Amino acid sequence: MQIRGFIFDLDGVLTDTAVYHYEAWLKLAEKLNLRFDRKMNERLKGVSRYRSFEIILEENDALDRFTEDEINTFITEKNEIYKTLIRQITSDDILPGIKEFLREAKEQDVKLAVASASKNAHTVLRSLGIESMFDYIADASKIVRAKPDPEVFTDCMVHLGLNPWECIGFEDAQAGVEAIKAAGMKAVGIGVEVTSTAPDMNLQSTRELSINKIVKFFYRQKVRSVIW
Repeated sequence: MQIRGFIFDLDGVLTDTAVYHYEAWLKLAEKLNLRFDRKMNERLKGVSRYRSFEIILEENDALDRFTEDEINTFITEKNEIYKTLIRQITSDDILPGIKEFLREAKEQDVKLAVASASKNAHTVLRSLGIESMFDYIADASKIVRAKPDPEVFTDCMVHLGLNPWECIGFEDAQAGVEAIKAAGMKAVGIGVEVTSTAPDMNLQSTRELSINKIVKFFYRQKVRSVIW
C-alpha cells in the first residue's frame, strides 16, 4: 500500500475565507430580512452555494418564500459580493505550514488535488500563489451532489488516476470527512468538531502537518517505503 495522492478541501484547510463567506451571506440576509449569525454559518461549511441558501431559509422557516429563479438570482448576488471581498487575498493568507507541506509532498512525487464546493477555487488558489502546485482542481460547476456525498473527492481521485487506498483526504468540516470516508479514502481532519463519522487522524492545526507524521500514523513505516 502506497500514498500517491493528497486531496484537499480549500476553505479551512489551505486558507480561511470563512469570514468573507460570512460577510457576503450576512449582507444578502440583511437585504432579504433573514436572520443569519455565525452559528448558522457553521452549517454552511463544505456545502454548495445553493444548499447554503436553502439552510439559511430553513433556519428562517422560509423555504417557500422565494421562487427557483429568485433563489438563483440571490446566490449569484452573494457570489458577486464574495468575489469582491476575496480580491484582498494574498499569499500571506495561506494557512500555517501548508506551503511547506505541499512542497514536501511534491518532492515525494505525491499528486495533489483540490476538492472544493467553491466555484471560485481557481481564483482563490491563484491569489494565494499556489494554483500551479496542484495536479487537478475540481470543477465545482460540474459537481452535482454536495458533501457529504463523495462525488467531488471521487472526481479528484479519478482525474489523478489513483485508487481510494492510495489517497488521503484533508478536511476541516464534518460533511467533508464523511465525503472522504464514503469515497473509500483515509481522512485527516483539521480541527474537525466530530458529530458523527470521525476522521482517521484529527489535527488541531495545519501547523502539525508533515509527511513523516502522516506516514507514521497510517502505516507505521518509513516514509520512502510507502511513498512513490
